[in-house]
Amino acid sequence: MEKNIDKGQTVDLDTGEFDLSNVVIGLGWDIKKQNSGLLGRLFSQKKDDFDLDVTCFLLNPNGKVSKLGNDKLIGGDVIFFNNMRHISGSIRLNGDNRSGAGDGDDEQIIARLSEMDKEIDRLVFVVTIFEGIKKGQHFGTVNNAFIHATDANGKQMVRYQLSGNAYHNKRTMLFAEVYRYEGHWNFRAIGEGYEFDSFVHLLRNYVG
Repeated sequence: MEKNIDKGQTVDLDTGEFDLSNVVIGLGWDIKKQNSGLLGRLFSQKKDDFDLDVTCFLLNPNGKVSKLGNDKLIGGDVIFFNNMRHISGSIRLNGDNRSGAGDGDDEQIIARLSEMDKEIDRLVFVVTIFEGIKKGQHFGTVNNAFIHATDANGKQMVRYQLSGNAYHNKRTMLFAEVYRYEGHWNFRAIGEGYEFDSFVHLLRNYVG
């Protein structure tokens, strides 16, 4: 049964109940609706689409990104819209939703946890609002933002949903992580927000 967890909680995914050979880490969000009344239509301007991007940092047992790739981060251990598939083939980004339109997952990362190289010890999931500062957008105007994990058979394992108004002016979200502990893969909800709108600022904490 899927477990709904709160910020800071951890779930063991490696209990034998789930098939971790092809895990889908799905993220979704909705944009808060603007005033649709007559005055709202008369005085409001067209709002830019929210382009939320998911990024995954692949960390080694020392908690660092081993390979950054080239000067555009292509070919390394950071999976994002310009580097959608890891060289190992064990993790990939499944497309780039630029509006948040539609139901269900807006973006997905596929991870073959049971085949993951031992040098990959932790997957850190970050979501950023592209050009959020320029567009005046932040997570305070996003509804129903969530991350969840589904196993290879489509079983829901865990779900974490952001809540509250603590994310005003936050444009980058350290959403969650999947990590090894005593031979098991675990999922931890983090939910830490930052005002910058590029994952590169956060990446610096995992380099060196």
